[in-house]
Amino acid sequence: KPHLYERGDVILGCGGYEPARSYLLFSKSRHSADHGADESGGTIGKVVSGLGVLDRWSTGDKVTKIEPVISWADTSRSFTTTDPALVLEDGMRIVTRVAVIAQGFSPEKVTTEAAGSVEHMLLALQSGRFVVDRATSTHIADLRRAGADVPREYHHPRREGAVTVRALGKAAGGVFFYRTDVPSSMVHSIVGQVVQGIELVRLAQEHDIIAVDVQPLRIDLLGLPTGRAKEIAAARGIALVIDKDAGERIVVSQDPGTTLEVLAEKKVTVTTAPVDKVIDIELDDAHAPASVAVFRQITGLVEHDAGMLPVFMKFDDVVLFRPEIPGGMKITPENPPLDEAPAAGLGITNDSRKNAGLVGVRVSANREFGPTSEPFEGTNMIGRVIDTEKLKKVKEREKVYIREVRK
Repeated sequence: KPHLYERGDVILGCGGYEPARSYLLFSKSRHSADHGADESGGTIGKVVSGLGVLDRWSTGDKVTKIEPVISWADTSRSFTTTDPALVLEDGMRIVTRVAVIAQGFSPEKVTTEAAGSVEHMLLALQSGRFVVDRATSTHIADLRRAGADVPREYHHPRREGAVTVRALGKAAGGVFFYRTDVPSSMVHSIVGQVVQGIELVRLAQEHDIIAVDVQPLRIDLLGLPTGRAKEIAAARGIALVIDKDAGERIVVSQDPGTTLEVLAEKKVTVTTAPVDKVIDIELDDAHAPASVAVFRQITGLVEHDAGMLPVFMKFDDVVLFRPEIPGGMKITPENPPLDEAPAAGLGITNDSRKNAGLVGVRVSANREFGPTSEPFEGTNMIGRVIDTEKLKKVKEREKVYIREVRK
């Protein structure tokens, strides 16, 4: 019977179900078919590197050589564990984390040839965790940020311990740690080097989580009160230029925007907004992960703790915002209101309605319509607004700054 195959699947099939007419197939795209395999579908492997080669194959091309690539990590004497009750023995060497120095950074000098892609790495790893989504003989990859736009900047041979960010392809935005030397690639930017803990990189397996320290720490002042921004700037030896320094204000933008550029110039200029113009929100990752991811991307919250929404319309107890939605972005139905849309609930219109992407908040509860004034089936609930009193002061066609408060 037909089986569903994904792009990159390697399949062993039989013509007419005859073993004597066996074929090795490479799936170029997701499809459903009967390739004469058993009930498992016959998938025997997956292409993890070089997917673009499949698209260039044509009739008459040949695979001239196949050889196994085996991870060389010595597991006979080395291993990883998450068991805190493991009994330690004399002579054991314990490695608990991986230390990384960013490309272009040193205590003596800072260069900016990879400032944009390094910033992406600092963002991806700022939690102090590297999640191994892929482990091959040459590298391990953390793909949590796959799909992000990353500039192509610094190309160089990828030596053992090199850290790169992929800039093109399905895994664009992924962070890669290298276990062995491989040639340079135009779709990978060098963003750092492992300087401690390469043993963990060699031994890590898929689904492992590695503690990682990256230097320098990211400089992102957005969403901070000006007082806290001053403290951070002073601690890092950076001159801070503030547009207005009177009253309680929140940083809503900074220039330069990347850590390495700030460190190189030893100066950062910030734009601020009065605290009563910055609206705090909570987002519901647990119940609407896909919709929340879209919301963070269109508001800037994916990179910072502060973002922006343009006010579209205000009527009754509803405020509507119309952010710019990139072409091709999907907002599938998710987490609709049940019996009523709660007061202060934050929602986004899904693709089942004409105004997909419209963001709204309704100050009072409603049993008929969601925060964007759409029926419940057209509404995805993504969180709540904490500062509903501030909504009374917003005006149509003005920009409203938002700040995510994490639980």
